Amino acid sequence: ENRRVGIKSRETYECPGSLALIVAHQDLEGITLERDVMREKARLESRYAELVYDGLWFSPLREALDAFINSTQEHVTGEVRLLLEPGRCAPNGRRSPSGLYDYGLATYEATDTFRHEDAAGFVRLWGLSAETWSRRQRPGGVV
Repeated sequence: ENRRVGIKSRETYECPGSLALIVAHQDLEGITLERDVMREKARLESRYAELVYDGLWFSPLREALDAFINSTQEHVTGEVRLLLEPGRCAPNGRRSPSGLYDYGLATYEATDTFRHEDAAGFVRLWGLSAETWSRRQRPGGVV
């Protein structure tokens, strides 16, 4: 551990109850939050922990981060089943009325709701910059 004043220390913190709640909550966020919101929240969590650890609870940045985090939690609701074993806590099932999983979009069956013709256009646009780079940097090369 790196203390604020630069002293290195070795410490162990155990909080199995809190860990179980965190694991369950993060799993629930995984099915209810949009991808970019999840990524940004994960990035900001480290900064939030730093502020609290450094004793800056009353800082305006911590309050601003609270506002962001609180806004992300509006639809995080549901149930998570956990597998608890010695030294291990893992999600073993989840359900949420706000879950973003849509079987019709996630499967590639005849009954799916995904419009496959949309994929061709997306793939073309997504690869356009790489195709342009290849054409300019490798004249006569494979595009």
